Amino acid sequence: MSQRQLDAVRTYLQRLHASDTAGLIASFEEDGVVHSPFLGTMKAREFFPRLAQASSQSVITLIDLFASVQLADDTVRVAAYFRYDWTLSDGRLVDFTCVDVFGFRLVSDRIASMHIVYDTHPLRERVGDKYAPTTVSNA
Repeated sequence: MSQRQLDAVRTYLQRLHASDTAGLIASFEEDGVVHSPFLGTMKAREFFPRLAQASSQSVITLIDLFASVQLADDTVRVAAYFRYDWTLSDGRLVDFTCVDVFGFRLVSDRIASMHIVYDTHPLRERVGDKYAPTTVSNA
């Protein structure tokens, strides 16, 4: 575990707060993946444009960072626990707390994987599936 990996997570959260899609993608390894409760597993370069499409603003309030003390598969993990005040593209505000678990290769400060962890049930009830592709009616 290095300070560089903790700093990489802080930078990621700053980019998420700033809605910096290119910066978010650059935070990840070229083959980096995101495991999302809504979208499943996707390449980071595909996930973040979808997030940008569903969003108009993100306010991130970091609560705590946790670093792994046991390595598995030569992977270092950092978890960020934060409040996410998410303004959807239709203007609705959704707020929740979540944990993102970041996986790093031992010698890298770019994210190899991220698991997003939060209770999706209350969000789905309030906003529906904001990632669903829009359909065009043939009326």
